[in-house]
Amino acid sequence: MSDAAADAPTVTYELAGEVALIGIDRAAKRNAINDATLAALVEAVRRAGDEANAGVLFGHGDNFSAGLDLSEALRTRGTGDPRRPRSRNWHAGFDLIARGPIPFVAALAGAVIGGGLELAAAAHIRVADETAYFALPEGQRGIFVGGGGSVRIERLLGYARMADLMLTGRVLTAVEGERLNLAQYIVPAGEALPKARALAERICQNAPLSNYAITNGLPRMRDLSHDDGLFFESLLAQTTSANREAAERLRAFDEKRADRLDIPAGPATSD
Repeated sequence: MSDAAADAPTVTYELAGEVALIGIDRAAKRNAINDATLAALVEAVRRAGDEANAGVLFGHGDNFSAGLDLSEALRTRGTGDPRRPRSRNWHAGFDLIARGPIPFVAALAGAVIGGGLELAAAAHIRVADETAYFALPEGQRGIFVGGGGSVRIERLLGYARMADLMLTGRVLTAVEGERLNLAQYIVPAGEALPKARALAERICQNAPLSNYAITNGLPRMRDLSHDDGLFFESLLAQTTSANREAAERLRAFDEKRADRLDIPAGPATSD
């Protein structure tokens, strides 16, 4: 590999209105994540938190991400300070997505494997096109998940489902992934990014403080007891409703100036 190729940016960033578009740009490696790509991704996520009201994660080319760059992992195996494992960099970086200042939507296509699935799980909404497939092949590689998957993916799938993927090497289709909670939307091939961007633009119409409560407060509820969860909910409800923007939005609704819900049409009936 030439020096120019080695130094080429591996993550793209575009601010489109209020939405930050962040793309992993290593199509030739199926967007596998090495140390440099992770660092660039974290930098882009931090920038999005400062500039945007929502973000979209996607992969250039045909794949979202095939996960950890195993070639680099082999070369660096056994190196570094054991007190500072590389997985902690993944944890910190993906926490910026999952528990940062803005919501993220992941646009999934092709491989969503290993660390790529861990990255997708850090997003708040996941859109999969029909080419997407999900897998956790770490057991076959002699390693273990290291990007927060044992927490985030396990909470999406449940232990039994995640253990099945890791123990057997099972690969899930887009339809199976949506059914098992790895994606909330399925779209035709090539439509994941436009759909994710449209959802992000819709999210930007919400009150930012409400979005923050949803992405940062709601996930913490599951770690609380019933009574503590209800108490925390009351604090979030009070905090979000007490600000000036909430008052204006409620007034707009009361005065019939606010957009109404987009209610889907019911099934057609015959006479």
